[in-house]
Amino acid sequence: MNTINSKNRILALDTPVVMGILNATPDSFYNKGRSSDVDGLLHMAEKMLEQGAAILDIGGASTRPGQQLISPDEELRRIIPVIAAIRNQFPDAWLSIDTYNAITAREAIAAGADIVNDVSAGDIDKEMIPTVAAMNVPYILMHMQGKPETMQISPNYQNVTAEVKRYLTGKVKKCREAGIKDIIIDPGFGFGKTVEHNYELLGHMSLLASLKCPILAGLSRKSMICRPLHVSPEHALNGTTALNMVALQQGASILRVHDVKEAMEVIKLHSYLH
Repeated sequence: MNTINSKNRILALDTPVVMGILNATPDSFYNKGRSSDVDGLLHMAEKMLEQGAAILDIGGASTRPGQQLISPDEELRRIIPVIAAIRNQFPDAWLSIDTYNAITAREAIAAGADIVNDVSAGDIDKEMIPTVAAMNVPYILMHMQGKPETMQISPNYQNVTAEVKRYLTGKVKKCREAGIKDIIIDPGFGFGKTVEHNYELLGHMSLLASLKCPILAGLSRKSMICRPLHVSPEHALNGTTALNMVALQQGASILRVHDVKEAMEVIKLHSYLH
């Protein structure tokens, strides 16, 4: 059975689930799911849960291309009130903290989050992996070439799928050795990759299944959709839906999205293919 366990609660991933994006940031690349107001984010959380989201991913630091890293203090100021409010209002919800800082991860888990989602897989903060291991919570580790400030400056691979797989294999091994039991892998669409790299990776994502970890696909309204279609993120829902279906066919267990209702529909239709 494909499951993750946090704080003596189990989430089954045998059927793919949706992770809704909640950004407590002033500078994300897309407005939906973003607010600096706790009540606003609480309302968004309620809507996403009603539409079927299994996990809410709460972030206080934008990781869009070119973005500077922020301090844990600023990050915590943004996200702790949000996590506390959602946990109080929706005690059964699964909450993920989207952070690359170990201090933020520790405080967020203490405030009520269940999962740590790290775009740097422990590369930005070397204390992240031992911190997650000590807390005994699930860890989402992602591949990123470089850092957010520089990742889209001439990304280069000989074979993007092979290199991402090799990186994630090494990270999974390191996490297992540290004592992390439940690991989710994210190939990192848009993080240090050209449009061509992203499609090459998506088309061969099933090769990551050999790592024996659930796969998270974060495609929602990204530039790999916007650039080929010549649309803004505001007009990239149709493209997102199309690629989410491909991700499911390639073995994704979690779809990380801004638009929960539409992603749930994709999962339902995909289930009829089996």
